[in-house]
Amino acid sequence: MNALAATNRNFRRAARILGLDSKLEKSLLIPYREIKVECTIPKDDGSLASFVGFRVQHDNARGPMKGGIRYHPEVDPDEVNALAQLMTWKTAVADIPYGGAKGGIGCSPGELSLSELERLTRVFTQKIHDLIGVHTDVPAPDMVTNAQTMAWILDEYSKFHGYSPAIVTGKPIDLGGSLGREAATGRGVVFSTEGFGNVGYWAAKLIHERGGKVVVVSDITGAVKNPNGIDISALIKHKETTGTLKDFQGGDSMDANELLVHDCDVLIPCALGGVLHKLVSFLYMMGNAGDVKAKYIIEAANHPTDPDADEILSKKGVIILPDIYANGGGVTVSYFEWVQNIQGFMWDEEKVNNELQKYMTRSFRDIKAMCQTHSCDFRMGAFTLGVNLLRVPLS
Repeated sequence: MNALAATNRNFRRAARILGLDSKLEKSLLIPYREIKVECTIPKDDGSLASFVGFRVQHDNARGPMKGGIRYHPEVDPDEVNALAQLMTWKTAVADIPYGGAKGGIGCSPGELSLSELERLTRVFTQKIHDLIGVHTDVPAPDMVTNAQTMAWILDEYSKFHGYSPAIVTGKPIDLGGSLGREAATGRGVVFSTEGFGNVGYWAAKLIHERGGKVVVVSDITGAVKNPNGIDISALIKHKETTGTLKDFQGGDSMDANELLVHDCDVLIPCALGGVLHKLVSFLYMMGNAGDVKAKYIIEAANHPTDPDADEILSKKGVIILPDIYANGGGVTVSYFEWVQNIQGFMWDEEKVNNELQKYMTRSFRDIKAMCQTHSCDFRMGAFTLGVNLLRVPLS
């Protein structure tokens, strides 16, 4: 099931539980605006290359639309649409005054030089600058984008609209970024767990610092396991030095695909969606959901669990903290950054982290209340909370 179908299915289940009016249900499924642009850039060798960029603005009933921009070869309209919709529910669950948006460019970042990535980012910004804004749509980093990407967007946008630090979040500290933003999604995952992409890096580091035993870590370069616990600080140093998890002396290499079914208490998928599934249809073979051994799944990635896999895991007694809650730390601290930019007053990191914990704790309490009211699991508790909060300004 693709990401859009899965997201719509979860939304419709929540709508039925809440008894949502059919007209309102339909209106909440339709995005406010879908943008598709062609981005042609000169490459370093003088040739021209074209890439397709997307920005989907899902809903602005609760405030400016908010969501990341990702660079990945598999970016497509359905995925961006689904992630924009998820951002609407995520910001509502966090109870921050935003709606949902998402963007991306279909490209292979590893095959582009830094100067080519900069040119691509600036051309994309030129194509959408009139459709984003401090009080309209505020981008942020996502998969394979970072503070530098946001700095390019800020600079290019400012050429048209004047210096506007609040146009993006997740930018460098020197340009108005917030202390604590880089670690925010991973820190939020830790907070949600208590009640290697960037998210995995910080989640593993912070869990390790709190005494948790991390037994397996993987990223696009490989996977490492150690049943006695991985020294995360040493692994991070090794990755920073070599650029890979391979040949780390503090653990054994393993097939990255085995991580999801490894024997552990808590599984935290941190990057791609759809990694836990019931059936890989094009191969006509069973998926991996039935083999998961973890007791808890914390969804640090967006849409890592297919709805059919959800049913299997639920029957196995696996407790899942859903993405629209568990990985909400990033957008919450993005909201803090936006507020700081508008006020022109910077917070210290302790205040950022303390406020994040307050928001995550409050959201978990509200989700539990919805679970009790509607006799549902955490995913439907989170979706009913988000949809219910959104329908109030629309009623």
